[in-house]
Amino acid sequence: MKNLKFVLYRSFILKNINKVIMVIIGTLIGAGFASGREIYLFFMKYGKLGQIGIIISGIFTGLIIYLVLKKVREKQINNYSELLKNINPKNQKLNKYIHIIVNSFLLISFYIMIAGFSAYIEQAYKIPTYFSSIFFIIICYIVFQKSLQGMMKINNYLVPFLLLLILYLGIKNLPYLIESKAMAQIQTNQKGFLISSLLYTSYNSIILIPVLVTMKDYIRTQKQIKLISIFSGLLIIVLSFCIYGLLLKGQFFIEDIELPLLEIVKEFGSIFEYIYGFVIIVSIFTSAISTGYSFLENVSKDKKMYRRNLILISIVGIFVSNIGFSKLVQILYPMFGVLGFVQIVLLCSSFFKWN
Repeated sequence: MKNLKFVLYRSFILKNINKVIMVIIGTLIGAGFASGREIYLFFMKYGKLGQIGIIISGIFTGLIIYLVLKKVREKQINNYSELLKNINPKNQKLNKYIHIIVNSFLLISFYIMIAGFSAYIEQAYKIPTYFSSIFFIIICYIVFQKSLQGMMKINNYLVPFLLLLILYLGIKNLPYLIESKAMAQIQTNQKGFLISSLLYTSYNSIILIPVLVTMKDYIRTQKQIKLISIFSGLLIIVLSFCIYGLLLKGQFFIEDIELPLLEIVKEFGSIFEYIYGFVIIVSIFTSAISTGYSFLENVSKDKKMYRRNLILISIVGIFVSNIGFSKLVQILYPMFGVLGFVQIVLLCSSFFKWN
């Protein structure tokens, strides 16, 4: 009987680890990542040094995941406001500003996902953005009404497919990388790769940290936290290199394309164009669900306010779909990345004081 209980408990723990990792990956891999726009902007344009930047970013992302989950578990933190009070108890005014910045970024990220979905539909099928954005928002609206359980279920089904397909295309692209020696021969002609990789980690943390706080009930042990942090960081590094390698196939023509990978995968055959189109839609959807849910949880005091805010952001989302997706990524992400540094510094300094 004891052995059976141990096996069931272990199965429960492993299942929870997988759930949390899927939510983390689903949050981080949005339209900007899956389309290749983020990897190009933050890493590829720095050449070989950008490859080092990917590793640095993955390590720091894993560290942030570890610090937040450890703090949330040991201090029994229930929401993002409590986390801010815990890591910065002496300056509540600063916490208020951080809270506003984070909520603003979560909402903007949600709208960027809508713009990304509309950009894909328009680029692939020539359908006007208003029609696609309305369809996308209706699906999000349905999922948001299911709250956290809805988000967990969506990520558990869609993210594994997303991971496997990106990994498959990355492996399929290896012969090209080996024969052309593209990874080694790419020119390194710009400075600033370290700042760029830290900015990438920083703006991702703005989206990720509020989501991690909601994972408290799925974390039972310190070992779970370590495994989640390590595997999440490694997955981000591997997936980033897969995207980076694919971008090298089109390095001379992708700069001005909204969704560069959608053009590059055509070289593998028309079937992959449609399959990867689905990958982009999945990545947009999982990221939109994570950011939208986190925003609604942060700004809603009760279920009535949650529903009212949900209706409001859904209506506004229809009108932002005409804003250029790549322009939003290029301008807003680095800007919020700078602001996100404050949150990371407070988290790290709190951890060292606490220990």
